[in-house]
Amino acid sequence: MCGGFHASPYNNYVLLADAFLHGHVWINQPSPAIDALPYRGSYYIIEAPLPAIVLMPFVARFGLDTNQSLLGIAFCGIAIAALWNIMENMRVVFASRVAVAVMFFAGTDLFWCASLGDVWFLAHLASAAMTMLALRELSAERRPWLVALWACAAAESRFAMVVALPVYFAMLLLPTSFSALVEMPKLRQLQQRFMRVAPSFGGVVAVFLLAWVLYNISRWGVPTDIGYTAWYHQDSAGSPTGSPFALQYLTYELRAFFTAMPTWQSTFPYIVSPLSGIALEITSPGLLLALFARGDRRLILAMWAATILTAIPSFLYYVDGYSQFGMRHALDFEPFLMILLAAALRNRLRLWQALLCGYSAIVGTWGVWYWHAIMGRAVL
Repeated sequence: MCGGFHASPYNNYVLLADAFLHGHVWINQPSPAIDALPYRGSYYIIEAPLPAIVLMPFVARFGLDTNQSLLGIAFCGIAIAALWNIMENMRVVFASRVAVAVMFFAGTDLFWCASLGDVWFLAHLASAAMTMLALRELSAERRPWLVALWACAAAESRFAMVVALPVYFAMLLLPTSFSALVEMPKLRQLQQRFMRVAPSFGGVVAVFLLAWVLYNISRWGVPTDIGYTAWYHQDSAGSPTGSPFALQYLTYELRAFFTAMPTWQSTFPYIVSPLSGIALEITSPGLLLALFARGDRRLILAMWAATILTAIPSFLYYVDGYSQFGMRHALDFEPFLMILLAAALRNRLRLWQALLCGYSAIVGTWGVWYWHAIMGRAVL
């Protein structure tokens, strides 16, 4: 990868995995680079813990020298491979499969996150991979327990993904097809499906919920997660009171997602990317192809519902991602848009569609180069 496989200095997940291996949830006093939350005399990682859990066997072997950036690259590969398999199940033509896969890899912030491997970006990569595995299961065997497992794993990577759980359940309940139109089941058939789906899907979700409650109690002494709120109260960009999610931040986020522009200068590299990112219509116009999705109406509606639901937390959050190329928070909902892109390009890849995907991938690749060659890691 363009990051040279270097270990990230923001290795929060390695520290958390080491803490788990030593039987506690707090970490030793970290360096200033680690944005751990001081709480009741200890330091805690506030990010969702799944990447740390995956890292535990490696930290057990290599200790704090474990390179979490390599896990990010692996998650990136899993996400792309799962998307490719989904498109095979959707019977998408080969040229369109290539276009959508390239779009997801380089036309979003997936490549950029994988080139760095820092804690925030590793969370995005894990979430994208787990979400794609959940969607892959929905496109094939449709085992409720496994869909729930991958969906909960995504939520344990990026908390926003928990709002997609009702969409997954609805897709299991209804005969949502990734490859053909299907009839709506009758009421009795829906009842039978519910009795078959609910116990296994709900059982897995219940286990994850119980584990999450116990994890919160062990950190904060309460069953709910107060980590991000406590961080917001001490962050210079936050507020001493209130919630980090509020309607008052919507205008700020809309500007970040849709109006943040690059600037120009007369010397190399001529185009300058703002430290806070660039709007999606500049970096990822290929996402517009989702508007042309065709196929099973229930699949299209489900993917749009998941997109909107998982986007809401990012559009109400008090920060837009700080130092970044593009808009990394969009990776929460972009996996669902990739399914819509595949549905739009299923039977044929037109030249203008290929150009949109190609342009997005070129900009994304340029962004990776720009970040490493021009800006450097010191900006994080």
